[in-house]
Formats: sequence, C-alpha cells, structure tokens
Amino acid sequence: MKPPLRTVAFLLCATACCAAQSGEPIQKTLPAPVKPAEAPDASGIKPGCEAEKPSPEAPTPNPYVIGALDVLDIRVWNSPNLSGIFAIGSDGLLSMPLLGQLKADGETVDSLTRLVRNRLGASVFECPPEVNIQVLRNNSKKYYIYGGVLRQGEFPLNGPMTVMDAFANCGGFKDFANLKKIYVLRGNQKLNFNYKEVSQGKNPAQNITLRNGDRIFVPE
Repeated sequence: MKPPLRTVAFLLCATACCAAQSGEPIQKTLPAPVKPAEAPDASGIKPGCEAEKPSPEAPTPNPYVIGALDVLDIRVWNSPNLSGIFAIGSDGLLSMPLLGQLKADGETVDSLTRLVRNRLGASVFECPPEVNIQVLRNNSKKYYIYGGVLRQGEFPLNGPMTVMDAFANCGGFKDFANLKKIYVLRGNQKLNFNYKEVSQGKNPAQNITLRNGDRIFVPE
C-alpha cells in the first residue's frame, strides 16, 4: 500500500531541512558564464595588437604645430596607395584615402602620426601600421619684417625663433636703419627691441620668441 501524498511531501521537506541544518551544501547546477567579446580600448587599439611604444628619446621642446595649408609627406608602411604628399585644407582638415577627413590643425607631428596610425588600425588594417609624417612646407605660420632691411616681407616660422634669429634671414640692415628703435607689433601690442643692446648682451628679455603673425619694423 502506497503512503499518502501528504506523508511523502513531509518526508522530502524534512530531508531538505536536515541537510541545511547539518551544513551540507545543496548542489545546484548553474549555466557556465558567457565570456564577453573583447573590444578595442579607448585608444582604438584592437585586442592582440601592440600599442605604439613611446620613444625612448626626450620629447621635442616646442614641437611644431600643424596648421591650415601646410604640406605633409605621409608614409604608411607597405601601403603605397595610402602614402603620398597631402596638403592641409584651409579648414584645417586632412583628407586621406579610405580614412576620409581628419582634423590636423592644432596637432603636432607626433600626435597626428598616432591619430592616423590608430585610425588605420581601427578601420583598414588588422593592427595599426607603421606611419611616418614629415612637414614638407610650412604655409601656416609666418612672421614679417619691414623697413630698413635689405630683404623685406614674409618669412616662414618653422620653429622657435627669436627676433635676433629673424634678422639672420633679412640680408642685413640698410645704412640709415635705426637699430635702437626697432619694434614688434603683436596684435595691439608694441614690443620695443634695441638691436644695439641685445647684440651686446644687454636687456636680453627684449629678444622675445616670435609668434605666428608677428610684424617687425625697422625704422629708417
């Protein structure tokens, strides 16, 4: 004769309670966790690809900042179709095959190299390729010299340059140039420069570093 269903339920409940009180674990089968798919990190580097290692050399002081209308020589390793000479547009954008437009204005050569490398690695190559960028022509940064010099006009500002450095490009001074009354116009500022004093090692603070658009006047 079979025991009543109420008795069977009571026995099962009692067995479970005894197991819990004795500290014996109640085994329960759980599904295995699903490993999430790996995704590129914040830099855009795909998993398994080696990130660009920092150069062991000291960073370049006052690195050149790329600007509109500059001309760049960009070389992508083993990819002649992506390599070539590219001019930055007047809007500051760089256009490259397969990449479209990138904002280059305001980037240094190193930062633009990393940007192009990572973008190629994210959309074109399996891993970021080797990229080399050089500035062929600086058309974005200039200074000007007027007045009592042999060569007046516009000069490229290729890197850090002082007023004294700038005069090395003007071919010398005219006979009646007033070298004590030279000045630099920087926006609304007038910055005086006494060539006689600076050339003798006096008041070196006058020998300022030029900025893009500075205009040097040598009175006659």
